[in-house]
Amino acid sequence: MRVVGASLPRYDGVAHVTGRSRFVDDVRVPRMLWAKALRSPLHHATLTRLDTSKAAGMKGVHAIVTWQDVPRLVYGPLSGRGVPGDEPLLAKGEVRYEGEPIALVAAEDEATAAEAVEAIDVEYQELPALFDLRLAADPGAPVIHEWGNWYPHFEAEMDVRRIRRGDIAWAFDRADTIVAGVYRPGAVEHAPLEPQVALAVPEADGRLTIHSCTQSLDFSMSVVAAHLELPLNRIRFVGGTVGGGFGGKVDTAADTICALAAIKASRPVKWRWTREEEFLCSSTRAAWHMEIADAVTRDGWILGRRMLTLHDSGAYTRVSPYGVTKHSFHHTGAYTIPNLHFDAYIVYTNRSPTTSMRGYGATSVSFATELHLSRIAEVLGLDPFELRLKNANRVGDTSPNGIAYTDPSTVPTILEIARAIGHELPAEYRAMTAEPRSGDLLPEHLVEQLGVVRR
Repeated sequence: MRVVGASLPRYDGVAHVTGRSRFVDDVRVPRMLWAKALRSPLHHATLTRLDTSKAAGMKGVHAIVTWQDVPRLVYGPLSGRGVPGDEPLLAKGEVRYEGEPIALVAAEDEATAAEAVEAIDVEYQELPALFDLRLAADPGAPVIHEWGNWYPHFEAEMDVRRIRRGDIAWAFDRADTIVAGVYRPGAVEHAPLEPQVALAVPEADGRLTIHSCTQSLDFSMSVVAAHLELPLNRIRFVGGTVGGGFGGKVDTAADTICALAAIKASRPVKWRWTREEEFLCSSTRAAWHMEIADAVTRDGWILGRRMLTLHDSGAYTRVSPYGVTKHSFHHTGAYTIPNLHFDAYIVYTNRSPTTSMRGYGATSVSFATELHLSRIAEVLGLDPFELRLKNANRVGDTSPNGIAYTDPSTVPTILEIARAIGHELPAEYRAMTAEPRSGDLLPEHLVEQLGVVRR
């Protein structure tokens, strides 16, 4: 217990504040080339022409990689866990978001690489683009993928993440009022101080060393190996200090394409994104659209919840199934609601693909749930603390996916917040604990639903 509760210096704190921390971009190796990417200037288009011959013949250019150079073009970050990939490493035939990579040039310096990118002969036929996920199912909406505008591979090949519990019709019939709300947190750029960067070094023994800013070395290593169709023992990942990630550096955004260029050039290659690329082309926290309708009694018991969630995955799936599944498990927040009807869809748009960001999937629904609890309190004219304590998770209650809580912290947390801000609560609420419900405060029709035994 010398560490818990103690103020200890960060192991990397001195190096950070003195400028001695070594990041990927600080690594230099002999004969290193620099890379620049050709990216789509359009949100949605067909690639009608791609000719790299002029650029390849320029002085100082050593390699240009396109989709034709990728051994395994399509492999998703969750493919190893059974989620089909849908995003080509480099665009083939169609681009689906502004900034999608089409080719990478490796040259003696960044200026030459950028000049060669401009020399690539590329033509597009622009297609209608979709930006509002609420319009994805409308007749005549632009179609992002051949299978449609939403992810089709949940269990049993369903296109919806679904939770059903209890009797939602009973809850809405018994309710004194229905409180509904719509909540729409927008996309958020991670904005790390360090942009995406990778350095790939072909070794004399045939192995490939990759200096990566990834947040997950084993995860990124497996993705690179899959795309390159190489055994893991042919690849060595070196993780330096991550200059800010927040979930945005689990995408393996630069490593694989940089590795391909290094292999083709037989020289080390570094690819360092510009700040503009980081903002325009990197993945973001997703935008969400959440519709909640709660069946409530006049004294503040939440009998049931209907909820519809639309998750903006951007142009490709990436890790969205994981985020939406997590979201579904947390859609009642810190509260126990006995009757549930929940549907969530992963929707494709022509925005940058989205990814993890702190509290992935749970942060958005916590935001919505807490706002909705405050709305219920306002509609019913009840104290928002008392409403929350009444419906708070207790030991033995279960999550939406059926996991029993063994140590929920909702009650003590709310009580501490009330104490800290000087909010007075009646004695029966101050005496509440996280222990199993006694039924003393419950109306009779909820006792059986919550499995409560009266004391």
